Amino acid sequence: MNRVHALAIRVAGATFAVAMMCFAVGALTAQTPAAKPAAAEDNPFAPPPASALPPGMTGSTTNDPRVGLKPGFYDAGETAMGLEHIDFLKKPEAFQLSSTNPDDPAVQKALNLLGVSSNAKMPAPMRLVIAQLAFANSDFAFQGTHLFQGNFYGVNFYDISNPAKVSLITSLVCPGGQGDVSVYGNLLFMSVEMPNGRLDCGTQGFPPPPPPEPGHEKERPLPAASPDRFRGVRIFDISDIKNPKQVGAVQTCRGSHTHTLVVDPNDKDNVYIYISGTSFVRQKAELDGCSGEAPDKDANTSLFRIDVIKVPLAAPQQARIVSSPRVFMDPRTGALNGLNNGGSHDKGAEKPADTNQCHDITVDSSLGLAAGACSGNGLLLDIKDPVHPKRVDAVNDPNYSYWHSATFSNDGTKVVFTDEWGGGLQPRCRATDPIKWGADAIFTLKDDHLSLASYYKMPAAQTSTENCVAHNGSLIPVPGRDIEVQAWYQGGISVMDFTDASHPYEIAYFDRGPIDAKTLILGGYWSAYWYNGYIYGSEIARGLDVFRLVPGKFLTQNEIDAANLIQFNELNVQNQPKITWPAQLTVARAYLDQLQRSKALPAERIAALDKAILHTQNSHLGKKDLAKLHTLAASVETDASSATNPADASRLHALAQIFDHPAA
Repeated sequence: MNRVHALAIRVAGATFAVAMMCFAVGALTAQTPAAKPAAAEDNPFAPPPASALPPGMTGSTTNDPRVGLKPGFYDAGETAMGLEHIDFLKKPEAFQLSSTNPDDPAVQKALNLLGVSSNAKMPAPMRLVIAQLAFANSDFAFQGTHLFQGNFYGVNFYDISNPAKVSLITSLVCPGGQGDVSVYGNLLFMSVEMPNGRLDCGTQGFPPPPPPEPGHEKERPLPAASPDRFRGVRIFDISDIKNPKQVGAVQTCRGSHTHTLVVDPNDKDNVYIYISGTSFVRQKAELDGCSGEAPDKDANTSLFRIDVIKVPLAAPQQARIVSSPRVFMDPRTGALNGLNNGGSHDKGAEKPADTNQCHDITVDSSLGLAAGACSGNGLLLDIKDPVHPKRVDAVNDPNYSYWHSATFSNDGTKVVFTDEWGGGLQPRCRATDPIKWGADAIFTLKDDHLSLASYYKMPAAQTSTENCVAHNGSLIPVPGRDIEVQAWYQGGISVMDFTDASHPYEIAYFDRGPIDAKTLILGGYWSAYWYNGYIYGSEIARGLDVFRLVPGKFLTQNEIDAANLIQFNELNVQNQPKITWPAQLTVARAYLDQLQRSKALPAERIAALDKAILHTQNSHLGKKDLAKLHTLAASVETDASSATNPADASRLHALAQIFDHPAA
């Protein structure tokens, strides 16, 4: 989720920033004057006026089966298209806030652990939301038949050998938020950013700061320095999956909101971790070398950079920061603050603001590139030397509030960036929220240059008690198409086809009603990722959901079967693997379905090619049928050369290659 100061709440005539998913709550006790009875405009989740849409903009549609679903925590109404919900597992007991009443002592206890004093003047709805963050499910990593689900309170390890009956292996209680996870071999990496993280994974946190002195109510003091505090990346040995052991811990100045595992094809002895820290800079008394000064006051400021950790695989305890690239620098002047957002549409944020941090970085080592979603900008980085990434392009967009995450198309010709407008804690998919705000922006990528092609947003209007905005997703490996499954918090899960970058469209979805009809309870899907034939949803409040694709108007069984041929041994979504499909006839039939859908070939031609494929499959690649396919390959290649649609030309070319050399 978004950074500390991204969510301004109006209370009792004063505006203050509420700590968010990467929040520095220890430094942010939100001091305000004594609250008067809340007016409607004081409620951050109140419905907007009907005239809230800016002129010329349209909002989400109310004409959709997802609109009007019954609310409920575990029993909400559900609807789906193209997806089948096959399993659900509740959070373990230790990872749940025991109350949804903002006045319950359990809520204040959770706030105390986060460093939020009981003296903080915060509206009751937001008090509850912040307390729920302490136990929020976050991101996924996969390895073999194991799934690792991060949480602000630790990590849960699951057995997914039977996706229709997922089981918990063990829970690792280790608070510190936000619990972003990656896995490589016997090592698991975990991001820690919040000031309640301890070196020993203790659950006691640290005392909240004392109330401010009179006249200093607006100051936000840093939490008291402590040698026991940990903010950075933890490293666990998971050789014994039931007994993970912390074997390394690399402290960073801003903590680690997210991190990205980077594998250098030329270095088999080490892996690298790109650190995105979005929170406050800790004081030097706690970690030497840290500085939160502006670059004109301190050229060594901890702002305006990312950190790179080198992890020796044979000795992870020796992991350390090896570089802190200044990816925001102006190459002409050398100014560290060389990028800004150009101004945002958020109230109070209309003036341009410097970009001093990345939220998330996605790498594709096969391309030697990374896409950085960096608060006010989208960045393209050259990572051929992974220790020294270099910026080669940067973009901004007036429709974007906070650049959150990125996904490359498999061929590297497109990048999907997400905008986390409202930080993930607010309802941003109402009928009165512009369809271009809190959405995906799809860019084409050519010669290391990004060009905006279009926007995509989950189309169904959500209520004012459903936190909803674009969030984490992954590619679904359907050959011949660019398809992404994506989480939208309480907006559910949406599957988008962006093969034509200028005309993305939805092909499947799953949604539930709001957790509560009157109060915004933090929930919904943090991540929705495809892994080895199934889609896994990390539901913030409830637990873990499992889905599978089903054929329909926009996706055939052949396409699903072809996607399911791709089997990963390990998947960290922000380290995108290059997908190569086997030359199997199942893949050929998927291409044929796509050519039929786009009417690239006459129906009789499609039928003849399909018949030839079917005969070859039934004969188990018999010589006579193989010879016929080989003959057909030349004519299909001719079709490819005359195709007017580039996507169809690529499909025909790939089909001809399979006909030439089909695999068993």
